[in-house]
Amino acid sequence: METSDHTAQILESVRAYHRATERPATFVPGTTEIWTSGAVLTEDDRVALVEAALEMRIAAGPHSRRFESEFARLLGLRKAHLTNSGSSANLLALSSFTSHLLGDRRIRPGDEVITAAAGFPTTVNPILQNGLLPVFVDVELGTYNTVVDRVAQAIGPKTRAIMLAHALGNPFEAAEIAELAKDRGLYLIEDNCDAVGSFYDGRLTGNFGDVSTVSFYPAHHLTMGEGGCVLTSNLALARIIESMRDWGRDCWCEPGESDACHRRFGFQVGRLPAGYDHKYTYSHVGYNLKATDLQAALGLSQLARLDEFGAARRRNWRRLREGLDGVPWLLLPEATPRSDPSWFGFVLTVDPDAPFGRAELVSFLEARKISTRLLFAGNLTRHPAYINRPHRVADDLVNSDIITEQTFWVGVYPGITEEMIDFVISSITEFVKKHAGGTR
Repeated sequence: METSDHTAQILESVRAYHRATERPATFVPGTTEIWTSGAVLTEDDRVALVEAALEMRIAAGPHSRRFESEFARLLGLRKAHLTNSGSSANLLALSSFTSHLLGDRRIRPGDEVITAAAGFPTTVNPILQNGLLPVFVDVELGTYNTVVDRVAQAIGPKTRAIMLAHALGNPFEAAEIAELAKDRGLYLIEDNCDAVGSFYDGRLTGNFGDVSTVSFYPAHHLTMGEGGCVLTSNLALARIIESMRDWGRDCWCEPGESDACHRRFGFQVGRLPAGYDHKYTYSHVGYNLKATDLQAALGLSQLARLDEFGAARRRNWRRLREGLDGVPWLLLPEATPRSDPSWFGFVLTVDPDAPFGRAELVSFLEARKISTRLLFAGNLTRHPAYINRPHRVADDLVNSDIITEQTFWVGVYPGITEEMIDFVISSITEFVKKHAGGTR
């Protein structure tokens, strides 16, 4: 039997296996888990993984290069570099601006980076990991993003960059903040991990920063199981990102390649002898943060469904928003003006004067198998990891504190059905009606 025939036979068996094991589940209110997020995987995804495994390309390879090319094209950017996680993508994105190749424009230890106090820690951690000073700004309730005026007021003489995430898929004022960064000579790192497929001012998010980042963890819009990506249209930055991702090496050969530049033994750099093997020449203190070809194969399969996933997220969010409209004591989320979010979750803030607390409502929902999550770390400056770390607080973090104490979110991911959404709505409404007349 020809190898191609044998492969086709195996893959058809995989499809049959998928159909035999993937049976539609019946939703039982209060018994069936309604997750906040999760991967939505199909027969094609299973086949993509098995096909890549049959090829035995266990490191980065053709699937990785194809995904990088297609994903960059989809977002309208010139270069994409896959990583092993979105957190690694953030580390690489910010670290690239510390490269000596940027000359006087490089960011140096002690310089400041403006970021939001309320969010996920790995938007902030790279600032500290590079010996830089995070400058924390507050966010707005309702959108859960900071605004350009807060960022502008936070800029000081040592500020060199702005690093912000789009909160739960809801874009921050990306065009205005990008313009502010340009006017003040600052870099903008756009954490797009929760917002792939979102639009601001008619442009896809991820297009506004000098670099942007994405995560492919199962909770996100597309999944590779684990994985992330750094994107940019600045080719000089792209070269630095690639070097730092790939051990810090100066060589740009793909894995398995040798002498792509036809000068492998023709360089003289640093204090190395002339002709030293370029494959083992290092221009940065780097990492090994690459993804694998199996991950990329799954990513390519998922990429074809990005619009479908985005439509489901928007539909679920809208159904929740309409169903909970008018329920007292709850602040409902709002899209940032001029945006079209591909939502990551549905955020609720319990009014501090409500006759019930967040903990009571969350406990009620969890007892009904409705999963909830807090808005990540809330006010990061209150966590043990950051209390004694050098930082600057640009303004009172009043809203970040409210988020820490009063805010949570429920899911809108494509695996949630209309029946599930309606159960979430009825559960929240029932709880609030029961408690609205009482006192805390």
